[in-house]
Amino acid sequence: MKIYIGADYRGLECKTKLRDYLLGVGHEVIDDGAYEYNEGDDFNDPATKVAKDVREDYGSMGILICDSAHGVTMQANRFKGIRDAHCDNQESAIMARDHDHANVLCLSAHFMDENKMQAIANVFLETSFTNLERRVRRINRLDEREDYD
Repeated sequence: MKIYIGADYRGLECKTKLRDYLLGVGHEVIDDGAYEYNEGDDFNDPATKVAKDVREDYGSMGILICDSAHGVTMQANRFKGIRDAHCDNQESAIMARDHDHANVLCLSAHFMDENKMQAIANVFLETSFTNLERRVRRINRLDEREDYD
């Protein structure tokens, strides 16, 4: 699976470890930054990059990491076609994929360790969307707003 991954300075170390793990289990991983620790960077930049890459590369997935996961979630979800889910356990990751066809996973560098991130990422990437009419209808309604770029 092709995965775009990004983080701000607070998620940099976690992103690097998760990227290496995902490469090790056979995924194609594109690192959208940050590439070095810079306390002045903003979560907006990697979240925007991952969201645009996932949107343009149909069938790919994204993973974003920041301190709380809130900022990257809010930023990525501003893009049409992106369904970003902040998941803090495996069950929420399964539901995000199965019910909501999420295509970007957000994780918290502050509240999770490496093993928890790996476990959540695994189930997120392995879970398929259950294509029910009501779910498709709801997902399509997410992009009804007119103020996206």
